[in-house]
Amino acid sequence: MRSCVFSAMLVVALMSSTGCLDQAKKDAARDGFTPLFNGKDLTGWTSTGNARWTVEDGMLVGTQGPDNAPGDLFTTAEYGDFELTCTWRVEWPCNTGIWFRYQSDQKAYQADILEYKNPVCWSGTLYCPGKMFLAMNEDPSIVNREGWNTMMVRAEGDHLQVWLNGRQTADVRDDSSAAGKIGFQVHPGAEFGPMKVIIKDIRIKPL
Repeated sequence: MRSCVFSAMLVVALMSSTGCLDQAKKDAARDGFTPLFNGKDLTGWTSTGNARWTVEDGMLVGTQGPDNAPGDLFTTAEYGDFELTCTWRVEWPCNTGIWFRYQSDQKAYQADILEYKNPVCWSGTLYCPGKMFLAMNEDPSIVNREGWNTMMVRAEGDHLQVWLNGRQTADVRDDSSAAGKIGFQVHPGAEFGPMKVIIKDIRIKPL
């Protein structure tokens, strides 16, 4: 009798779990966002350089390679106009960020995850190769240094916007790159040897 009751409870639990998963998928589809990371492996991504990219406990993890080697991880697909959300945390000291519209190391944008000294700026800053910082987050209180943060990037035409934990940190116009890959960076150097960037979720919605 107990086994029958247990079996019935297990069936109900499985049905409930499946229903929750289905509902989550429906909610995501209704919102128009598509996951870029499947939580299992690096399908849809490709790496450059010698940084180490792994999947641990369903999360994407980036660290330096041997001898403080840097590297980047990029989507195989390219995106132009979009909204993107990413939930991340890091181990400091750290210099990383979310690449977007990446075509080359000279033609791209990055929503920075860093603590920069000169000029002083924090995570949520918007960087462009050759132009340095297009917008700087000068408020360190926005950043959760020890826990999870949510970054949102919106790129529509030449209008680029970044939010960190619900606060807007960039709102500029620039036409350096119209489309390209999404990615993450691991910076070189012994200074950033302990760094680790951990991505729990990243989703994109075309505009």
